[in-house]
Amino acid sequence: MPTGSPPVTPGGPLAGALTGVRVLDLSRLLPGPYLTMILADLGADVVKIEDPHVGDYLRVIPPKKGDLSGRYLAINRGKRSLTRDLKAPAGAEALRRMAAQADVVVESFRPGVMDRLGLGYAALSAINPRLIVCSISGYGQTGPYVHRAGHDLNYIALSGVLAMGGGVPDGSPSMPGVQIADLAGGALWGATAILGALVGRQRTGKGAHLDISMCEGS
Repeated sequence: MPTGSPPVTPGGPLAGALTGVRVLDLSRLLPGPYLTMILADLGADVVKIEDPHVGDYLRVIPPKKGDLSGRYLAINRGKRSLTRDLKAPAGAEALRRMAAQADVVVESFRPGVMDRLGLGYAALSAINPRLIVCSISGYGQTGPYVHRAGHDLNYIALSGVLAMGGGVPDGSPSMPGVQIADLAGGALWGATAILGALVGRQRTGKGAHLDISMCEGS
């Protein structure tokens, strides 16, 4: 299942900076895929792993180019793609084999889902102690809001960002034109943390579990 877009390698001193780094991308929609797009643009080998039944929901959101969403094509460029049913024993075992050879795993499931699948950080790091797992969620992996659902607007409202953007005549806050929490709170902090963890691993030889909260990042 190719994404339909050729790799994009930036010029200048960062061209190929992450050559040799393999990333498994289990995320969907915007924050995780945008993060892994950055890593792919820096030369990482990103393998996008999608559910065989529905895939990444972003695939079907218009406007489309052919059968695929233009947004999907834009942020999944330069990646390889395959399907695995992680709820099935064979699919979970396939991911464990891939994780043994990977450097980074990016996931955006609700907190606790990866552990229930037998694919949490403890399980994967036991196979590959050098593995870096980046978990992106709304409110983080711990805390009183850990199991709450949310969207970009919820995260920037709770963090105070929404109130700083000015208002409309009736006093309500104005809607931002882009997903601030998804991109700045999740994707960019996630990319920064992964790059730092890769540098730290060179010194310690150990991976890390990166807990990226879009609300806190905002």
